[in-house]
Amino acid sequence: MTSSPADFVLNQTAVGTAPLVPEIALRLATGALPLWRATEDLLDKVGLPPPYWAFAWPGGQALARHLLDHDKLVRSKRVLDIGAGSGIAAIAAAKSGAARVTAIEVDAFAAAAIEINCALNDVPLEVVSADPIGRSDLAADIVLIGDLCYEQPIAERLVPWLRQLAAGGALVLLGDPGRTYLPKHGLIEIARHRVPTSLELEDRQMRETMIWRLVA
Repeated sequence: MTSSPADFVLNQTAVGTAPLVPEIALRLATGALPLWRATEDLLDKVGLPPPYWAFAWPGGQALARHLLDHDKLVRSKRVLDIGAGSGIAAIAAAKSGAARVTAIEVDAFAAAAIEINCALNDVPLEVVSADPIGRSDLAADIVLIGDLCYEQPIAERLVPWLRQLAAGGALVLLGDPGRTYLPKHGLIEIARHRVPTSLELEDRQMRETMIWRLVA
């Protein structure tokens, strides 16, 4: 077993880029199955969550692409990336001139990956390893959510809180390729992208991915 989350990230990944966002360098799994197996071995010992941080999922890629192409959206704004994964959307916000970017992840391995990816891209970013849902002290102008509506328990906790943030004036943007528990109402389409994917992770090689604005 590696001595730290950062060591694990570095040992299990290589520097690469996501198909839709070649401007951003990330530590990514070179193949899905070896890392999943490594994680399953560690799960028995330390309770390591699945390594979602090691892959650039379609929702995060779409958000990152949108921010890089529309940098005025986040320029000089305070940005929160919830469930940031690899940090791809947060890094895109920082590259686009956000005044402050905070990437939040409950998984310490994901937090380590985001810090490593930040350094790769030479951008300033605050990384918080905590469960943010329900908190009222996270001031932000823009909230980013990439691919988090894949399981019912998290979606049921997340979406009402996001609506509260929207009611308080935040622009809440969801990048989603049609996950099962995406909200059925209160969404305004902002953009859509065709994102190349891997059959090791998805059921197809291309996913049409929407960027939605969530309204209160």
